Amino acid sequence: MPILQDHSPLSTDGKLFARDLVHDLIPKLKTTQNLVNDTLRVRVAKAGNDDERSHYQLLQQEFELEIMMINMNLEHLLQRYAQEIRDVAESYGSLTGPMLELDRHERFAIDSARKLYERARAIQTA
Repeated sequence: MPILQDHSPLSTDGKLFARDLVHDLIPKLKTTQNLVNDTLRVRVAKAGNDDERSHYQLLQQEFELEIMMINMNLEHLLQRYAQEIRDVAESYGSLTGPMLELDRHERFAIDSARKLYERARAIQTA
């Protein structure tokens, strides 16, 4: 299982380069979701007792809800800047793209994604 590493250039001051969204945040969010689900599924299966199993099941539900909220707000951002993001995605990393102006919900989603990523790293290495 790969270990998550953070090299995030993200700023949540209300602005974010399209490249950072496409090539950093979204891939990390997907990786976080997969690794957390895999890690927690294994821990639920190997739980020594019902309390431990319930703890890991609850933690998995918390992550799933958080990821759903993040995805909803990121979807709004992806729709607002669809063409700019498409251009960056199709450039395979050669374009920085514009600086995207984030609304308060999108900023919250970016902050939440970063925190979720750190929590996932902590769970994975625990």
